Amino acid sequence: MAFIKAISYYLPEQVETNEELTRVFPEWSVERVTSKTGIDSRHKASESETAGDLAEKAALRLFDEYKINPRSIDFLILCTQSSDYFLPSTACILQDRLNIPTSAGAFDYNLGCSGFIYGLAMAKGLISICAARNVLLLTAETYQKYLHPDDKSNRSIFGDGAAACLVSDEGFAEIGDFVFGTDGSGARHLMVETGAARHRQPTNETSEDDNGHIRHSDYLYMDGSAIFNFTLDAVPALLENVLQKNSLTRGDIDLYVLHQANKFMLNTIRKVCNLPKEKFYVNLSETGNTVSSTVPIALRQCLDDNILKSGMTVFTAGFGVGLSLGGVILKF
Repeated sequence: MAFIKAISYYLPEQVETNEELTRVFPEWSVERVTSKTGIDSRHKASESETAGDLAEKAALRLFDEYKINPRSIDFLILCTQSSDYFLPSTACILQDRLNIPTSAGAFDYNLGCSGFIYGLAMAKGLISICAARNVLLLTAETYQKYLHPDDKSNRSIFGDGAAACLVSDEGFAEIGDFVFGTDGSGARHLMVETGAARHRQPTNETSEDDNGHIRHSDYLYMDGSAIFNFTLDAVPALLENVLQKNSLTRGDIDLYVLHQANKFMLNTIRKVCNLPKEKFYVNLSETGNTVSSTVPIALRQCLDDNILKSGMTVFTAGFGVGLSLGGVILKF
């Protein structure tokens, strides 16, 4: 068996409020941004601050809060789409910066909103085959660096941040069985087209999508309608499949903690899945959508606010860029 033994997170010091955002986009009001997204502010990494830096700070906070000796870590996994370099893996650099033993394994994996769920599965797998006992799972993104200055929709949604989770053969939350899904035909719906091997050089191209939104080839583009439709199609089936795989019913679930995409999407998912509001966690007002870190941040917030208690069963899921999704049961 594998368990979550510790969980923490770090948010950059720089904060952009809705008031500041609407000064850039005066056609929007503070009330409109808040009501549409559920977000009042979001954190932004500084120009010199990388995902690796955020991940390091999250890990150090975890070590401090839970009195964890970094020398006890025998595997390090980092989920990021904002890696410090094309190569080497940022996880390898963090092994040294965090004083983790050189006998530990370390690698990055490139995944977005479902990344934490996938990371839990890999960490559980490493423990189950006795390849590791203490796996440090880090998630970190600096999506704000990928956004065009004129992209008011995505600038209002995404925030930078990192989370750290220790997965071990003992802990306070048992990790259950997983269900995953992938639809690569929708990859174009959330993409940064240039900068990597397919289109190495910037093209400075702009175009208009079917919804009248401007697409900048050198910056992050998200077709919100397509992502929304994918989520509404995929999440209800994911929920039922996870429950079935874990031999549970909806009545066994005490709390639903899903990827904190935005308030409108989450409320729609809750209604489509017919889930009770009092069991459905939504709290992204001061963080925004931090991509792979939303679920661990939400879990830690639930612990801090005494929403999550011993004996509770939690359904958690991530969904988005890829297109990708994953879900799992956590037993606290």
